[in-house]
Amino acid sequence: MTSRERIQAAMCHEAPDRVPVMCQLALGHYFLNSSARPSDIWFDSEVFVRTLLEFQRRYRFDGILINLPGRPANWKDFLRSAESTPEGERLVWKSGLETWVPCNDNPHTFLAGREPLPRAACDGVNPDDPAIDRLPGYVWNTWHAPTLWDIPDDADLLFAKSYPAWLTAGLRLARSLAPDVSVHMEVFSPFTHLLELFGYEQALMALLDMPEMCHRLLDKFTGQVMAQVALYTACDPDAILISSAFAGAGFISRKMYREFVVPYEKRVVAAIRDRNVPSYVHTCGAIGDRLDLMAQTDVDGIDTLDPPPLGTVDLVRAKAEFGHRFFFKGNLDAVNEMLNADDAAFERAVRRRLEIGKPGSGYILSSACSVAPHVKPERLARMVDLAERFGRYD
Repeated sequence: MTSRERIQAAMCHEAPDRVPVMCQLALGHYFLNSSARPSDIWFDSEVFVRTLLEFQRRYRFDGILINLPGRPANWKDFLRSAESTPEGERLVWKSGLETWVPCNDNPHTFLAGREPLPRAACDGVNPDDPAIDRLPGYVWNTWHAPTLWDIPDDADLLFAKSYPAWLTAGLRLARSLAPDVSVHMEVFSPFTHLLELFGYEQALMALLDMPEMCHRLLDKFTGQVMAQVALYTACDPDAILISSAFAGAGFISRKMYREFVVPYEKRVVAAIRDRNVPSYVHTCGAIGDRLDLMAQTDVDGIDTLDPPPLGTVDLVRAKAEFGHRFFFKGNLDAVNEMLNADDAAFERAVRRRLEIGKPGSGYILSSACSVAPHVKPERLARMVDLAERFGRYD
């Protein structure tokens, strides 16, 4: 089986030749273990995708997740200056913004002088104001870019008529370079857009104090995410991941999840399903109390499934109760079982996930969340060795 066929079978609850393996690596892991400059990995679509595929081949993973939107090929034309230090890179943009690129972590963008980027104020926002989408703090945190570059201010985002071709450049390149690899694309949940617009503390308070305004904004963001789905699914991804990282019990209750997450993610999932592409959702931390609510969105699979102490998912129980409903990806504790464990403990943890996840298919072996920057590369390669030995279907 090819890697692409292997993951496709698992997502459809069909028996592949073995349990597929696909971890999402933290960007810092690429920065530390690649010869490419971190700023090029982050801002250059071609460098980014070639780096993803380099590590996919190095670790023999069955798939990659493109978790950054495409960039314009001339992105360096927007720079005023760039300098390297032992700790990282400092980029100054012609707009006046500054980006600090650490050698082992995601870049961060600031106003001049390292002042925090502004966020929208809940008490003054107009959900119908198109300028909301241009706020630097919002743009950086949801698009990972210092500006939207040449997307027109009056872009018809709902129907994706004005998105530039470079936005899908990474996905299109990955598909052409790796026809036998499972290539997944990421979009943000409308709920994530809301949190990034206001900042987490202010947004969570707004759910209590201004729920009607939050619903209006979530409706707007849902339309934009659906437009991105239309754009990406036209480029033949094997799955769409909905990043809804901050919708676990550490942030919102079941009641809030039902009100502010389910109806909007359900619309996004429907848009993905209409294009015959599998979908799965990435929610970190404590989600063991809301797997039934996640099922109401009609999403095909669930990512992370953090076990205790990082989360609340018992894979045995989740598989028994929801294994027929979802495909699962994850559950390996990225800190205690992958980063800090000795080799024997790591291998026991991997074998245990294979033992639980393998029956009936529907399982992709993976870290619960992103692989930490300092996880040993040889440990990641070892995962496929173990899947080859203990994850085979008869």
